[in-house]
Amino acid sequence: MEETDDIQSCQDKHEEDIPKSSPFAFAIKQFQGKRSSPGKRKEQPSAIKKFFRGFDFGKSKGKDRKEIEETEINNAGADDQSEKQDLSVEDGLPHLISEAESPSGEQRFNQFMQKLGKKPNSKNLDLNNCALSAADITELASLLPFLPELEEISLSWNGCVGGTLKALTVHLHHVNLLKVLRLNNCRLTAEDVTSLGEAFEIVPQLEELDLSWNSNIGGKLSLLTKKLQKGCKIKHLKITDCNLTAKDGESLAELLNVIPNLEVLDLSINKNIGCSMKVIAQDLKNVPGLKELNLHMCGLKQDSLQGLDTALQHLAKLRKLDISCNKEIGGGFKDSTAHLASLKNLEVLDLHQCCVTEEDMTVLSQVIPLLSSLQELNLSSNKNVGVSSDPLLGRLRFLPNLKSVAISNCGLGEESFSSLAEAALHLPGLEILDLSWNKCVGGNLKLLLGALKLATEIQVLRLSSCNLVAEDLALLTLLTQDGHLARLRKLDLSYNNSISDEGWLVFCQGLALFKELSELDVSLRPSSCRDCATWFGELLAALTKLPALAELGMQRWVLSESQRKRLESFNQDNKRNIRFDC
Repeated sequence: MEETDDIQSCQDKHEEDIPKSSPFAFAIKQFQGKRSSPGKRKEQPSAIKKFFRGFDFGKSKGKDRKEIEETEINNAGADDQSEKQDLSVEDGLPHLISEAESPSGEQRFNQFMQKLGKKPNSKNLDLNNCALSAADITELASLLPFLPELEEISLSWNGCVGGTLKALTVHLHHVNLLKVLRLNNCRLTAEDVTSLGEAFEIVPQLEELDLSWNSNIGGKLSLLTKKLQKGCKIKHLKITDCNLTAKDGESLAELLNVIPNLEVLDLSINKNIGCSMKVIAQDLKNVPGLKELNLHMCGLKQDSLQGLDTALQHLAKLRKLDISCNKEIGGGFKDSTAHLASLKNLEVLDLHQCCVTEEDMTVLSQVIPLLSSLQELNLSSNKNVGVSSDPLLGRLRFLPNLKSVAISNCGLGEESFSSLAEAALHLPGLEILDLSWNKCVGGNLKLLLGALKLATEIQVLRLSSCNLVAEDLALLTLLTQDGHLARLRKLDLSYNNSISDEGWLVFCQGLALFKELSELDVSLRPSSCRDCATWFGELLAALTKLPALAELGMQRWVLSESQRKRLESFNQDNKRNIRFDC
C-alpha cells in the first residue's frame, strides 16, 4: 500500500513538472509536424513513455529526474527552433511573392513606351512631340538605369521638359554610351542649361547635341560651354533660333577650342550673333574637320564675310556652306572670295537672298565654276543674277556634278535664260530645277527642250509664276509622250494665270503620262478666280491613272457643288488618299 502511494505521489509530481500546453498550441504543433520533412522530423515521446519515466526501474530517482528535465528542455528547444524556422519561412513568403509580382526594369520601360504610343528601343529613345509631362520626365529618369546600351535620346517638341531637365541629367551616368541628345523646342531654362553642362562629364561619348528653338538659351550659353572639357567628342552642334547674343558668340568661339572633332555647326536664325562672327571665324581654324557650316539669317555684314573667308583656308573638308538671308553682305563678295575657290570638297552653296551686286556677280562668275564638287547651288532672290553681264549661268557647264539649281526670282532676261538653257545641256545629272518667278520663261520654255530631254534624272521642276502659256504646257506633254521626264515627282505650275482653258485641257489629257508624279500644283494667283469646268473631267480621269499622286493644289479655281462632291468622293471611290488643296 505504501508502494502504491509512493507511485501515485511520484506520478503526481511528474505531471506537475511537465509544462501544460493549450489546445491551440497543440494544434499548431500538429500542423508544423505535418509540414516538416519526414526525414528530418524528430520522434516525439508518447504519453505512455512519459508516464513510465516516473517509475524506478533500478535507477536512482535523482538521475531519472535529471534525465527527464534534460529531455524536456531539449524537446522544448527543438520545438521552439522548429517554430522559429516555420515562422521565418511564412514571414518571407510575402516578400518573395512581392518581388515576383513587381515588373522588371525592362517591363517598366516597355509599359512606359506603350503608354506614349511608341515602340520600345533600348538603343534609340525617340519621344519627339509626345506631349510629355513633368511626371513623365521623372519616370523616364528612373528608367535610365535599365537602359545601359542607350545611344540616342530625342525629347524635341515637348515643352514640359523645360524646368525639369535636372531630374533627367542626374541619371545620365547610367547611359554613358549616349551619343545623341536632341532637345529642340523644349523651353529650356537657365537651370536646364546649367544642369546639361554639369552632365557633360558623365556622357563622354556624346557626339551630337541639338538645342535648337530654345529662345531662353540666349545670353546663357556660357553656362553650357564653360563645362565642356578639352578633347570633347562632339561632332554635331546645332543651336538654331536660340536668340543668341554677341556674348554667346564669344562663348561659342571659346568652345571651338575644346571640340576639335566638330563636323557640323548650325547657328541659323540668330540675328544678333553676326557682330561676333569675326571672333567666331578666328577660332574656326581649331575645327579643321568641319563639313557643314550653317549661318542662315545670322545678321552677317561685309566685315563678317571677310573674316569668314579668312577662316575658309583652314576648312578644306567643308562640304556645305549656307550664308543665305544675310542681306547686308551684299557688295562684300568682291573682297571676300579669295579662299572660297579653294573648297574643292564643297557640295552645297546657298547664297539665296544675299542682295548680291553686279560687282559681286563678277567675282562669283570666276569663283563658282571652280568648285568642281558642287552639287547644289541656290542663287534665288538675287535680282542681279539675271541682269549681270557676267556669264555665271553659262559657266555652270563646268560643274557637271550639279544636281540642284535654284534660280527663283533672279530677274532672268531672255539672254541669261538662254545661257542657262545651253549650260543645262552639260548637266545630265540634274534632279531639281527651280525657275519660279522669272517671267521670261513664259513662251520660251522651248529653249530648255534639249536640256529636259537629256535630264533623265530630273525629279522636281518648279515653274511657278513664270507667265507660262498653252504652248509651254503642250511642250511638257510632248516630252512625256516621247518618254522624257519619266521620273518627275513634283511639278509646280501655280500662279500662271496666263495659261488658257484650252492649254489646261491639253495638259490634263496628257497628265496620265507622268506616272511617278506625287505633287502637282495648278493654283491661281491670290485675289483671282476662274472656272475649271472645261478640263475638270479630264483631270479626274487622269488622277485614276496616277497611283503615286498624294497632293493636288487647286486654290482659287471655282468648283461647282457637284464638282466638289466628286472630289470628296474620289478618294473613297478609288481607294486613294489624295490631299486636295482647293
